[in-house]
Amino acid sequence: MNAVIEPYRVEIPQAALDDLRRRLAGTRWPDAETVDDWSQGAPLEQVRELCRYWAEEYDWRATEARLNALPQFRTEIGGVGIHFLHVRSPHPGSTPLLMTHGWPSSVVEFLDIITALTDPEDPADAFDVVCPSLPGHGFSDRPEGTGWTVQRTAEAWAELMARLGHDRYIAHGGDWGSWVSAALGSTDAGHLAGIHLTMPLARPPEREVELDERDRAAMARMAGFGKNRSGYAAIQGTRPQTLGYGLADSPAAQLAWITDRFWEWADHDGDLEKAVPRDRLLDIVTTYWLTNTGTSSARLFWESFDKEPMRPTDVPTGCSVFPKDAWLPRAWARERFTDLRHWRDLEDGGHFPALERPEVLAAELRTFRRTLR
Repeated sequence: MNAVIEPYRVEIPQAALDDLRRRLAGTRWPDAETVDDWSQGAPLEQVRELCRYWAEEYDWRATEARLNALPQFRTEIGGVGIHFLHVRSPHPGSTPLLMTHGWPSSVVEFLDIITALTDPEDPADAFDVVCPSLPGHGFSDRPEGTGWTVQRTAEAWAELMARLGHDRYIAHGGDWGSWVSAALGSTDAGHLAGIHLTMPLARPPEREVELDERDRAAMARMAGFGKNRSGYAAIQGTRPQTLGYGLADSPAAQLAWITDRFWEWADHDGDLEKAVPRDRLLDIVTTYWLTNTGTSSARLFWESFDKEPMRPTDVPTGCSVFPKDAWLPRAWARERFTDLRHWRDLEDGGHFPALERPEVLAAELRTFRRTLR
Protein backbone atom coordinates (compact mmCIF):
# COMPACT_ATOMS: atom_id res chain seq x y z
CA MET A 1 0.00 0.00 0.00
CA ASN A 2 1.28 3.45 -0.93
CA ALA A 3 0.53 5.61 2.11
CA VAL A 4 2.40 8.67 0.86
CA ILE A 5 0.56 11.98 1.25
CA GLU A 6 1.66 14.61 -1.24
CA PRO A 7 0.87 18.34 -1.43
CA TYR A 8 -1.40 19.27 -4.32
CA ARG A 9 -2.31 22.39 -6.25
CA VAL A 10 -5.11 22.88 -8.76
CA GLU A 11 -3.54 24.11 -11.99
CA ILE A 12 -5.94 23.89 -14.92
CA PRO A 13 -4.21 24.43 -18.28
CA GLN A 14 -5.32 27.55 -20.13
CA ALA A 15 -6.07 25.34 -23.13
CA ALA A 16 -8.84 23.64 -21.11
CA LEU A 17 -10.48 26.99 -20.33
CA ASP A 18 -10.17 28.07 -23.96
CA ASP A 19 -11.79 24.80 -25.05
CA LEU A 20 -14.65 25.37 -22.59
CA ARG A 21 -15.39 28.79 -24.09
CA ARG A 22 -15.15 27.42 -27.62
CA ARG A 23 -17.64 24.67 -26.83
CA LEU A 24 -20.03 27.11 -25.16
CA ALA A 25 -19.91 29.37 -28.22
CA GLY A 26 -20.70 26.41 -30.48
CA THR A 27 -23.61 25.01 -28.47
CA ARG A 28 -26.52 23.66 -30.51
CA TRP A 29 -29.55 24.57 -28.43
CA PRO A 30 -32.75 22.54 -28.08
CA ASP A 31 -36.20 23.99 -28.62
CA ALA A 32 -37.60 25.95 -25.72
CA GLU A 33 -39.78 24.20 -23.18
CA THR A 34 -43.52 24.29 -23.82
CA VAL A 35 -44.39 25.41 -20.28
CA ASP A 36 -43.62 28.56 -18.30
CA ASP A 37 -41.96 26.83 -15.35
CA TRP A 38 -39.32 24.18 -14.53
CA SER A 39 -41.66 21.19 -14.78
CA GLN A 40 -39.92 20.00 -17.97
CA GLY A 41 -36.45 20.77 -16.62
CA ALA A 42 -34.07 23.71 -16.84
CA PRO A 43 -35.62 26.43 -19.09
CA LEU A 44 -33.77 27.37 -22.26
CA GLU A 45 -33.58 31.12 -21.59
CA GLN A 46 -32.02 30.67 -18.17
CA VAL A 47 -29.53 28.06 -19.33
CA ARG A 48 -28.48 30.26 -22.26
CA GLU A 49 -27.91 33.23 -19.96
CA LEU A 50 -25.90 31.15 -17.51
CA CYS A 51 -23.79 29.82 -20.37
CA ARG A 52 -23.21 33.35 -21.66
CA TYR A 53 -22.08 34.48 -18.22
CA TRP A 54 -19.91 31.37 -17.88
CA ALA A 55 -18.14 32.09 -21.16
CA GLU A 56 -17.81 35.86 -20.85
CA GLU A 57 -17.66 36.86 -17.18
CA TYR A 58 -17.05 33.92 -14.85
CA ASP A 59 -13.48 33.67 -13.48
CA TRP A 60 -12.32 30.13 -12.75
CA ARG A 61 -8.86 31.39 -11.82
CA ALA A 62 -10.34 33.18 -8.80
CA THR A 63 -11.78 29.90 -7.53
CA GLU A 64 -8.55 28.09 -8.31
CA ALA A 65 -6.72 30.67 -6.18
CA ARG A 66 -9.17 30.14 -3.30
CA LEU A 67 -8.53 26.41 -3.41
CA ASN A 68 -4.77 26.84 -3.63
CA ALA A 69 -4.80 29.20 -0.64
CA LEU A 70 -5.77 26.17 1.47
CA PRO A 71 -3.62 23.11 2.25
CA GLN A 72 -4.51 20.46 -0.35
CA PHE A 73 -3.15 16.96 -0.68
CA ARG A 74 -3.54 13.67 -2.52
CA THR A 75 -2.96 10.14 -1.34
CA GLU A 76 -3.64 6.73 -2.86
CA ILE A 77 -6.18 4.50 -1.13
CA GLY A 78 -7.34 1.24 -2.67
CA GLY A 79 -5.63 2.08 -5.94
CA VAL A 80 -7.43 5.41 -6.32
CA GLY A 81 -5.84 8.81 -5.80
CA ILE A 82 -7.87 10.79 -3.25
CA HIS A 83 -7.78 14.59 -3.17
CA PHE A 84 -8.54 16.39 0.08
CA LEU A 85 -8.31 19.67 1.94
CA HIS A 86 -6.75 19.51 5.41
CA VAL A 87 -7.12 22.81 7.23
CA ARG A 88 -5.89 22.78 10.81
CA SER A 89 -7.18 25.18 13.41
CA PRO A 90 -4.75 27.65 15.01
CA HIS A 91 -6.26 26.69 18.39
CA PRO A 92 -4.90 23.73 20.39
CA GLY A 93 -7.24 20.88 21.22
CA SER A 94 -9.40 21.31 18.12
CA THR A 95 -11.76 18.50 17.14
CA PRO A 96 -11.05 16.78 13.81
CA LEU A 97 -14.05 17.13 11.49
CA LEU A 98 -14.38 15.02 8.34
CA MET A 99 -16.73 16.77 5.89
CA THR A 100 -18.00 14.81 2.89
CA HIS A 101 -19.80 16.49 0.01
CA GLY A 102 -22.51 14.95 -2.14
CA TRP A 103 -23.79 15.17 -5.70
CA PRO A 104 -23.87 17.48 -7.54
CA SER A 105 -21.22 19.11 -5.41
CA SER A 106 -17.54 19.12 -4.53
CA VAL A 107 -15.17 20.37 -1.85
CA VAL A 108 -15.76 23.84 -3.33
CA GLU A 109 -19.07 23.80 -1.44
CA PHE A 110 -17.17 24.08 1.85
CA LEU A 111 -14.92 27.04 1.01
CA ASP A 112 -17.25 29.58 2.64
CA ILE A 113 -17.51 27.71 5.94
CA ILE A 114 -13.98 26.45 6.66
CA THR A 115 -12.69 29.58 8.41
CA ALA A 116 -15.76 29.78 10.65
CA LEU A 117 -15.08 26.19 11.71
CA THR A 118 -11.31 26.37 12.17
CA ASP A 119 -11.07 29.82 13.76
CA PRO A 120 -14.32 30.59 15.66
CA GLU A 121 -14.83 33.30 18.27
CA ASP A 122 -14.67 30.69 21.03
CA PRO A 123 -11.52 28.54 20.61
CA ALA A 124 -13.34 25.71 22.38
CA ASP A 125 -15.54 25.40 19.28
CA ALA A 126 -12.63 24.99 16.85
CA PHE A 127 -12.33 22.14 14.36
CA ASP A 128 -9.51 20.75 12.27
CA VAL A 129 -11.27 20.27 8.92
CA VAL A 130 -10.69 17.46 6.42
CA CYS A 131 -12.66 17.67 3.15
CA PRO A 132 -12.01 14.81 0.71
CA SER A 133 -13.27 14.65 -2.86
CA LEU A 134 -15.35 11.52 -3.37
CA PRO A 135 -13.81 8.99 -5.77
CA GLY A 136 -14.90 9.93 -9.28
CA HIS A 137 -15.56 13.51 -8.20
CA GLY A 138 -13.49 16.66 -8.46
CA PHE A 139 -9.74 16.22 -8.16
CA SER A 140 -9.83 12.62 -6.92
CA ASP A 141 -9.19 9.87 -9.45
CA ARG A 142 -11.97 8.31 -11.48
CA PRO A 143 -12.15 4.61 -10.50
CA GLU A 144 -11.44 2.32 -13.45
CA GLY A 145 -13.30 -0.67 -12.03
CA THR A 146 -16.48 -1.43 -10.13
CA GLY A 147 -16.92 -1.68 -6.39
CA TRP A 148 -16.49 1.92 -5.23
CA THR A 149 -19.67 1.90 -3.18
CA VAL A 150 -20.64 4.06 -0.23
CA GLN A 151 -19.29 1.35 2.07
CA ARG A 152 -15.94 1.19 0.30
CA THR A 153 -15.70 4.97 0.39
CA ALA A 154 -16.34 4.94 4.15
CA GLU A 155 -13.52 2.42 4.54
CA ALA A 156 -11.25 4.69 2.51
CA TRP A 157 -12.17 7.67 4.68
CA ALA A 158 -11.34 5.68 7.82
CA GLU A 159 -7.93 4.92 6.32
CA LEU A 160 -7.46 8.57 5.37
CA MET A 161 -8.17 9.80 8.90
CA ALA A 162 -5.79 7.19 10.32
CA ARG A 163 -3.03 8.35 7.96
CA LEU A 164 -3.59 11.92 9.07
CA GLY A 165 -3.24 10.89 12.71
CA HIS A 166 -6.81 11.73 13.69
CA ASP A 167 -7.59 9.01 16.20
CA ARG A 168 -10.95 10.51 17.23
CA TYR A 169 -13.12 12.59 14.92
CA ILE A 170 -16.61 13.73 13.92
CA ALA A 171 -17.99 12.88 10.47
CA HIS A 172 -20.34 15.34 8.77
CA GLY A 173 -22.16 15.11 5.47
CA GLY A 174 -25.17 15.82 3.32
CA ASP A 175 -26.46 13.91 0.29
CA TRP A 176 -23.87 11.16 -0.44
CA GLY A 177 -21.89 12.66 2.41
CA SER A 178 -24.71 11.61 4.74
CA TRP A 179 -24.56 8.08 3.37
CA VAL A 180 -20.79 7.88 3.83
CA SER A 181 -20.78 9.50 7.28
CA ALA A 182 -23.50 7.15 8.51
CA ALA A 183 -21.61 4.15 7.08
CA LEU A 184 -18.59 5.21 9.12
CA GLY A 185 -20.76 4.56 12.17
CA SER A 186 -20.33 0.84 11.59
CA THR A 187 -17.03 0.93 9.67
CA ASP A 188 -14.95 3.04 12.07
CA ALA A 189 -17.05 3.29 15.22
CA GLY A 190 -14.02 2.92 17.47
CA HIS A 191 -12.57 6.19 16.20
CA LEU A 192 -15.77 8.10 15.53
CA ALA A 193 -16.78 10.56 18.25
CA GLY A 194 -19.97 11.53 16.46
CA ILE A 195 -21.92 11.73 13.21
CA HIS A 196 -23.61 14.94 12.04
CA LEU A 197 -26.01 14.74 9.10
CA THR A 198 -28.08 17.22 7.14
CA MET A 199 -29.85 14.46 5.21
CA PRO A 200 -30.33 11.57 7.64
CA LEU A 201 -31.35 8.34 5.94
CA ALA A 202 -32.94 5.17 7.26
CA ARG A 203 -35.07 2.38 5.91
CA PRO A 204 -38.58 1.76 7.29
CA PRO A 205 -38.23 0.03 10.68
CA GLU A 206 -39.15 -3.63 10.91
CA ARG A 207 -41.22 -2.95 14.01
CA GLU A 208 -44.13 -0.54 14.08
CA VAL A 209 -43.20 2.93 15.33
CA GLU A 210 -45.42 5.85 16.24
CA LEU A 211 -45.32 8.77 13.80
CA ASP A 212 -46.08 12.32 14.93
CA GLU A 213 -47.42 15.09 12.69
CA ARG A 214 -43.96 16.07 11.53
CA ASP A 215 -43.13 12.46 10.65
CA ARG A 216 -46.31 12.10 8.62
CA ALA A 217 -45.40 15.27 6.70
CA ALA A 218 -41.99 13.74 6.02
CA MET A 219 -43.66 10.59 4.66
CA ALA A 220 -45.78 12.69 2.30
CA ARG A 221 -42.71 14.56 1.05
CA MET A 222 -40.86 11.30 0.45
CA ALA A 223 -43.76 9.96 -1.61
CA GLY A 224 -43.90 13.12 -3.71
CA PHE A 225 -40.17 13.04 -4.31
CA GLY A 226 -40.22 9.47 -5.53
CA LYS A 227 -43.10 10.15 -7.90
CA ASN A 228 -42.11 13.50 -9.40
CA ARG A 229 -38.50 14.41 -8.65
CA SER A 230 -36.28 11.35 -8.81
CA GLY A 231 -35.76 11.01 -12.56
CA TYR A 232 -32.12 12.09 -12.29
CA ALA A 233 -31.41 9.25 -9.82
CA ALA A 234 -33.14 6.67 -12.01
CA ILE A 235 -30.97 7.64 -14.97
CA GLN A 236 -27.71 7.85 -13.04
CA GLY A 237 -28.50 4.67 -11.15
CA THR A 238 -29.13 2.61 -14.28
CA ARG A 239 -27.45 4.25 -17.30
CA PRO A 240 -24.59 6.50 -16.12
CA GLN A 241 -22.49 5.66 -19.17
CA THR A 242 -25.19 6.62 -21.65
CA LEU A 243 -25.79 9.89 -19.83
CA GLY A 244 -22.08 10.55 -19.74
CA TYR A 245 -21.62 11.09 -23.48
CA GLY A 246 -23.60 14.30 -23.30
CA LEU A 247 -22.07 15.47 -20.02
CA ALA A 248 -18.51 14.87 -21.24
CA ASP A 249 -19.00 16.58 -24.61
CA SER A 250 -21.27 19.55 -23.89
CA PRO A 251 -20.64 22.06 -21.10
CA ALA A 252 -24.18 23.37 -21.65
CA ALA A 253 -25.52 19.88 -20.92
CA GLN A 254 -23.38 19.59 -17.79
CA LEU A 255 -24.55 23.01 -16.60
CA ALA A 256 -28.23 22.26 -17.24
CA TRP A 257 -28.02 18.86 -15.51
CA ILE A 258 -26.54 20.37 -12.34
CA THR A 259 -28.55 23.61 -12.36
CA ASP A 260 -31.78 21.62 -12.49
CA ARG A 261 -30.84 20.02 -9.15
CA PHE A 262 -29.89 23.32 -7.55
CA TRP A 263 -33.22 24.80 -8.62
CA GLU A 264 -35.08 21.83 -7.17
CA TRP A 265 -33.17 21.54 -3.90
CA ALA A 266 -31.99 25.02 -2.88
CA ASP A 267 -34.26 27.21 -0.76
CA HIS A 268 -35.18 30.12 -3.01
CA ASP A 269 -38.29 32.12 -3.84
CA GLY A 270 -38.03 31.75 -7.59
CA ASP A 271 -34.63 33.46 -7.71
CA LEU A 272 -31.85 30.88 -7.41
CA GLU A 273 -29.24 33.65 -7.31
CA LYS A 274 -30.49 34.69 -3.85
CA ALA A 275 -29.83 31.24 -2.44
CA VAL A 276 -26.71 30.28 -4.40
CA PRO A 277 -24.86 33.07 -6.24
CA ARG A 278 -24.22 32.08 -9.85
CA ASP A 279 -20.45 32.28 -9.37
CA ARG A 280 -20.71 29.63 -6.64
CA LEU A 281 -23.00 27.51 -8.82
CA LEU A 282 -20.53 27.82 -11.68
CA ASP A 283 -17.66 26.88 -9.35
CA ILE A 284 -19.41 23.52 -8.90
CA VAL A 285 -20.30 23.10 -12.58
CA THR A 286 -16.83 24.10 -13.76
CA THR A 287 -15.19 21.62 -11.40
CA TYR A 288 -17.26 18.81 -12.91
CA TRP A 289 -16.53 20.02 -16.44
CA LEU A 290 -12.77 20.52 -16.10
CA THR A 291 -12.25 17.20 -14.33
CA ASN A 292 -14.61 15.35 -16.71
CA THR A 293 -16.37 13.69 -13.79
CA GLY A 294 -19.97 13.90 -14.96
CA THR A 295 -19.96 10.19 -15.80
CA SER A 296 -17.78 8.90 -12.96
CA SER A 297 -19.78 10.81 -10.34
CA ALA A 298 -23.02 9.38 -11.73
CA ARG A 299 -21.63 5.86 -11.31
CA LEU A 300 -21.88 6.16 -7.54
CA PHE A 301 -25.65 5.99 -8.04
CA TRP A 302 -25.21 2.81 -10.10
CA GLU A 303 -22.96 1.36 -7.39
CA SER A 304 -24.96 2.30 -4.32
CA PHE A 305 -28.39 3.85 -4.81
CA ASP A 306 -31.00 1.65 -3.07
CA LYS A 307 -28.29 -0.98 -2.52
CA GLU A 308 -26.58 0.10 0.71
CA PRO A 309 -27.56 -1.80 3.87
CA MET A 310 -27.95 1.30 6.13
CA ARG A 311 -26.76 -0.52 9.24
CA PRO A 312 -27.74 0.82 12.67
CA THR A 313 -25.12 2.54 14.79
CA ASP A 314 -24.81 3.60 18.41
CA VAL A 315 -22.31 6.36 17.61
CA PRO A 316 -23.67 9.69 18.95
CA THR A 317 -25.55 11.39 16.13
CA GLY A 318 -26.89 14.85 15.38
CA CYS A 319 -29.25 15.87 12.58
CA SER A 320 -29.82 19.38 11.26
CA VAL A 321 -32.66 19.22 8.74
CA PHE A 322 -33.19 22.14 6.37
CA PRO A 323 -36.74 22.65 5.05
CA LYS A 324 -35.96 22.29 1.32
CA ASP A 325 -33.85 19.18 1.81
CA ALA A 326 -35.06 15.58 1.91
CA TRP A 327 -36.97 14.77 5.09
CA LEU A 328 -36.98 11.57 7.09
CA PRO A 329 -39.38 10.62 9.90
CA ARG A 330 -37.57 11.12 13.19
CA ALA A 331 -39.06 7.86 14.41
CA TRP A 332 -37.20 6.07 11.61
CA ALA A 333 -33.97 7.92 12.38
CA ARG A 334 -34.12 6.89 16.04
CA GLU A 335 -34.27 3.24 15.00
CA ARG A 336 -31.06 3.52 12.97
CA PHE A 337 -29.19 6.10 15.06
CA THR A 338 -29.76 4.76 18.53
CA ASP A 339 -27.87 7.57 20.32
CA LEU A 340 -29.58 10.56 18.71
CA ARG A 341 -28.18 13.51 20.69
CA HIS A 342 -29.39 16.42 18.57
CA TRP A 343 -32.21 17.03 16.09
CA ARG A 344 -33.26 20.40 14.76
CA ASP A 345 -35.66 21.32 11.97
CA LEU A 346 -34.31 24.62 10.65
CA GLU A 347 -36.47 27.51 9.46
CA ASP A 348 -34.84 28.02 6.07
CA GLY A 349 -32.19 26.55 3.81
CA GLY A 350 -31.94 23.66 1.42
CA HIS A 351 -29.79 20.80 0.19
CA PHE A 352 -26.56 22.82 0.04
CA PRO A 353 -26.34 24.42 3.51
CA ALA A 354 -22.61 25.16 3.36
CA LEU A 355 -23.39 27.37 0.35
CA GLU A 356 -26.85 28.61 1.34
CA ARG A 357 -26.59 29.01 5.12
CA PRO A 358 -22.94 28.54 6.13
CA GLU A 359 -23.33 30.41 9.42
CA VAL A 360 -26.31 28.24 10.42
CA LEU A 361 -24.51 25.02 9.53
CA ALA A 362 -21.42 26.10 11.48
CA ALA A 363 -23.58 26.85 14.52
CA GLU A 364 -25.30 23.47 14.24
CA LEU A 365 -21.95 21.66 14.11
CA ARG A 366 -20.79 23.51 17.22
CA THR A 367 -24.05 22.74 19.02
CA PHE A 368 -23.75 19.05 18.22
CA ARG A 369 -20.10 18.95 19.28
CA ARG A 370 -21.06 20.31 22.71
CA THR A 371 -23.32 17.28 23.25
CA LEU A 372 -20.20 15.11 23.06
CA ARG A 373 -18.27 16.83 25.86
